[in-house]
Amino acid sequence: MSHYNYEELLERALSKITVRTSKYDRFEMPKSQVIVVGSRTIITNFKDIAETLNRDPKHLFHFLLHELGTAGVIEEERAVLHGKFAKTSIDSLIERYTKMYVLCPVCGKVDTELKKEGRITLIVCGACGAVSPAKA
Repeated sequence: MSHYNYEELLERALSKITVRTSKYDRFEMPKSQVIVVGSRTIITNFKDIAETLNRDPKHLFHFLLHELGTAGVIEEERAVLHGKFAKTSIDSLIERYTKMYVLCPVCGKVDTELKKEGRITLIVCGACGAVSPAKA
């Protein structure tokens, strides 16, 4: 068995660490671009928002529909909601979604992904390695 002193072990450990820089270091909460046409609300940049959050557009869409208590469809890049909704309320729901399903509850970074284990949705952080249950 070889005997290392503390400094040698520390040096060896530090040499093995790969520094992972996050592409989300300067994360900005995505803002919706909303158009109200008749009794429909259209989020024109919906796919971009889902992409910025690194989430399945369907997951984000179902969250919005549930919170707004309405129906709607995803059409290519945009989401069409039945009813008139203010941009501010849609933006605050996107912010709430981000806090519930995107930000790591341990380190606060956004480089996370959702994993389903049985009936539980987990937030797995790529930055700190934490695995936390998402709020239901």
